[in-house]
Amino acid sequence: MLPVMLLISILLGLIPLAGIGWIIVTGTLTTVDGLFESLIMLSISGIFFLNVFWELRELLGKSKAEPAKRPPSSVES
Repeated sequence: MLPVMLLISILLGLIPLAGIGWIIVTGTLTTVDGLFESLIMLSISGIFFLNVFWELRELLGKSKAEPAKRPPSSVES
């Protein structure tokens, strides 16, 4: 289930970046509408890529998890 969620998040993060590319190609980046639309798309893309980062960190953290260390026992004389 996790790899599917990562792929969906990556795809949904790339679509707004393609929209920003389209705004640049059509030359409407310098208009107020183009600027706000670009900011909104960057925000959406950033949220999805943040989700990808957290999922990968969690996935890699589980594989590198160290076994629980036992606390030092107190030796009483």
